[in-house]
Amino acid sequence: MKVCIYGAGAIGGYLGAGLAHAGADVSLVARGPHLAAIQANGLTLIKDGETTTASVRATDDPATLGMQDVVIVTLKAHSVIPALDQIATLLGPDTAVVWGVNGVPWWYFHGLDRPWRDARLRCLDPNDAQWQTLGPDRMIGCVVYPACEVTAPGVITHIEGNRFSLGEPSGEKTDRVTALSKALIAGGFKAPVRPRIRDEIWIKLWGNLSFNPVSALTHATLEDIGNDEGTRALVRAMMVEAQTVAEKLGVRFAVDVNKRIAGAVAVGAHRTSMLQDLERGRPMEIDALVTAVQELARLTETPSPMIDTVLALVQERAIQAGLYQTP
Repeated sequence: MKVCIYGAGAIGGYLGAGLAHAGADVSLVARGPHLAAIQANGLTLIKDGETTTASVRATDDPATLGMQDVVIVTLKAHSVIPALDQIATLLGPDTAVVWGVNGVPWWYFHGLDRPWRDARLRCLDPNDAQWQTLGPDRMIGCVVYPACEVTAPGVITHIEGNRFSLGEPSGEKTDRVTALSKALIAGGFKAPVRPRIRDEIWIKLWGNLSFNPVSALTHATLEDIGNDEGTRALVRAMMVEAQTVAEKLGVRFAVDVNKRIAGAVAVGAHRTSMLQDLERGRPMEIDALVTAVQELARLTETPSPMIDTVLALVQERAIQAGLYQTP
């Protein structure tokens, strides 16, 4: 199996290291000093107190890699459209694309047996560029749970977690998703194949759509937000609105809202990715995490006053920082 990881930062690098150590034919698409370090010294992984280094192909020109069996996309959602032409050079007739991207996926309605089958999410794919270039038939859903950091160019430090839940949009247990699961398990990861991958997407999204923008507005950590009466009530209200939307779309929640909040608070003094992006002057991941939920609320005719208010505020905060353009 030829596997290319497009966006080999913290999570992509962690995946690449595991697959390489398992003997997979893996290549990485990266950039800048991180790429240069991998090319010169290999990809180093620090995990459980042990340091290992894998020799892997790495490039910023995916056209040199040829067609792949699997492409794992680990970019942030807003970075995908500018990279579409490069990703397309990796695709053959049967190449699968694993969507290891946070938030609502642009292909959410592909094959969904609901009134909105194959509907488009305009805030994520306004001109159908992803739908036309990548194609929804290639997609395999992936919910990413590990936490990792690039602690130096070419060096990935694993913090916690090793699960990458997989699932076909159709819910089928196909040969391709089964083979991918086996490859990831061989690389030291947990890779269950889920028949209802959208349910798991929403469980993770549930926290991201609420805690992330509130943290960007307040600069508070997960435990700060969850332990303050006012901000806890706000994120809970946003999550309840989102649950109503999701259930109209056929999603089943395996945990209740209070347990999900408690899980976020238990992470501790963690600064969300949206807050980190704001502090570091990087484009903020608003649309896949929040704007798309608002669009789904409109589609299902569900009131979402708390989501609407927080979204308006965090969009304006990001615009003022020069880190966001409205879709």
